[in-house]
Amino acid sequence: MDTPFSFYKQNQEKYKSEAEKLSKQMTMLSSLRLLIFLLTALGIYFFINHWLAPTIIGIIGAGIFIYLLSRYSDVKSEKQLKSALENINKTELEILNGHYYSRPKGLEFQDPNHFYALDIDLFGRGSFFQFINRTSINEGTALLAEALKANDTNDVELRQKAIKELASKPDWRQLYSANASLIEVDTPAIQIIGWLKNHKSFLPRNIQWLPIAFSIGTFAVFALFIFKVIDIEFVGYWLLLGLMITGRYLKKINVLSSNTQKVKDTFKQYALLLNQIENETFHSELLLKKQDFIRNETEKASDIFKKLSKYLDALDNRNNMISAIFGNGYFLVDLKNSYKIERWIATYKDKINDWFEVVSFFDAYNSFGNYAFNHPNYVYPKITDSLNVINAEQLGHPLLKEEKRIDNDLLIENEQFFIITGANMAGKSTFLRTVSIHIVMANVGLPVCAASSNYHPVKLITSMRTSDSLTDESSYFFSELTRLKFIVDAIQEESYFIVLDEILKGTNSTDKAIGSKKFVEKLVALKATGIIATHDLSLCEIENELQEVKNYYFDAEIINDELHFDYQFKKGVCSNMNASFLLKKMDIV
Repeated sequence: MDTPFSFYKQNQEKYKSEAEKLSKQMTMLSSLRLLIFLLTALGIYFFINHWLAPTIIGIIGAGIFIYLLSRYSDVKSEKQLKSALENINKTELEILNGHYYSRPKGLEFQDPNHFYALDIDLFGRGSFFQFINRTSINEGTALLAEALKANDTNDVELRQKAIKELASKPDWRQLYSANASLIEVDTPAIQIIGWLKNHKSFLPRNIQWLPIAFSIGTFAVFALFIFKVIDIEFVGYWLLLGLMITGRYLKKINVLSSNTQKVKDTFKQYALLLNQIENETFHSELLLKKQDFIRNETEKASDIFKKLSKYLDALDNRNNMISAIFGNGYFLVDLKNSYKIERWIATYKDKINDWFEVVSFFDAYNSFGNYAFNHPNYVYPKITDSLNVINAEQLGHPLLKEEKRIDNDLLIENEQFFIITGANMAGKSTFLRTVSIHIVMANVGLPVCAASSNYHPVKLITSMRTSDSLTDESSYFFSELTRLKFIVDAIQEESYFIVLDEILKGTNSTDKAIGSKKFVEKLVALKATGIIATHDLSLCEIENELQEVKNYYFDAEIINDELHFDYQFKKGVCSNMNASFLLKKMDIV
């Protein structure tokens, strides 16, 4: 199998070549259109005195011109698709080379009160969200962020299978993203759903026959005029009658038209994406379930969306003054099109939410599939019911470059609590985030950065980055206590894996040592599982008092007046600290 890098490189070159060929075709078709126009004009000019020849030349010329125009539009659409696919592969190559910091950061999804989002670089510059996000529609982006924050330990294996299957369909995923990116949508899906559900029909059901009857009347009036049974004035009166009938509903039709203008592009986009989902063969239970949501007993969801798009385009023709006057005056087209739209809304408004959710789901999960495809050496955690919460070999942080990353083994059982000590910059905080992101990724269903992982699904809760708040008039220490209270309350309701980094920093060292000891003892008494990193070596004494507590450390050595770190996770208590050395080394003291 090709590596992700070679796959993207080949695809980029292929789609670039195809886009260039299509661009040349567009140039040729434009030249042909101009040539046909000139030849038609010349033909009409030379045979102007013979009415039959100019007519035939004009009809043939117009026909060829329209065909070339239609062909140009098709080639242009195909070229835009190929260019989008080229850009997708170009972007993947850039991200594989570590260039992703300019991508959306997802800060709008950050929540300081969330169980872990603020502490583990889930959102922001250089975050996991920024690295993994490949969504093309706003609702898919929101669903991706929601999945990363879900803390859901149910159906993990179900999600794993879905992500594995999407990872095996890179071409399908890229086509989906390319199609989604080609149409810019301004109105959020939630607003569209709200409008559809709250729309009150203004046209009675029996009015559907009026445009048909009136159109028949129009043909009758014109027939009578042609055969000189009635005068031309009656044709004008019939036009005014049609405009008066339409005018009765004009205000409400204008409101409907204004609303439909905002959703036209959305429905075109979703019809395209629904069609792609419907026509793909899936095997995993979760993907099949989502596919079933968009299946109708008689029609496909994509066809239903296309039907509405057709109605919306027809109503949009009212913006042409000539079409609006004569179309409504003789055929009541606004009534006909508005009635069709209202019947569509009444029939399908309760199903729209499911269809939109499916499109957003695949947009979000394609990001997961893409991530799994990009990391073929990562492993899907084996879900177990054993006492071991995490039993991982060569566990590393997925955002660190492989050549610089130091991996460690981790085995932590249920109701065990690890105290981690170490010198400054020795790797404690990175290790805490490594363990945390492993839990988040495993719960989502993603492969993790490890050689192997046996995992008993558990929810995550952290306290690593507390800050004071001038707005809430709360001190740093009070904010930290509030967070710790949040953790204690949470673990009394259900099980969580707790990750703490240097708690009670807002008080003096003696008070901090006493308070930290009491807090860890409280967590152990509540049968909590987790890790705490600290510089306070006295906290390690708890291991002698409580068998659930184990001491680990990260070391640092001073060799030839230089500081060296091995970033290895070791059993025991750290004996080397480096703050004084660094202060002296940097000429601070």
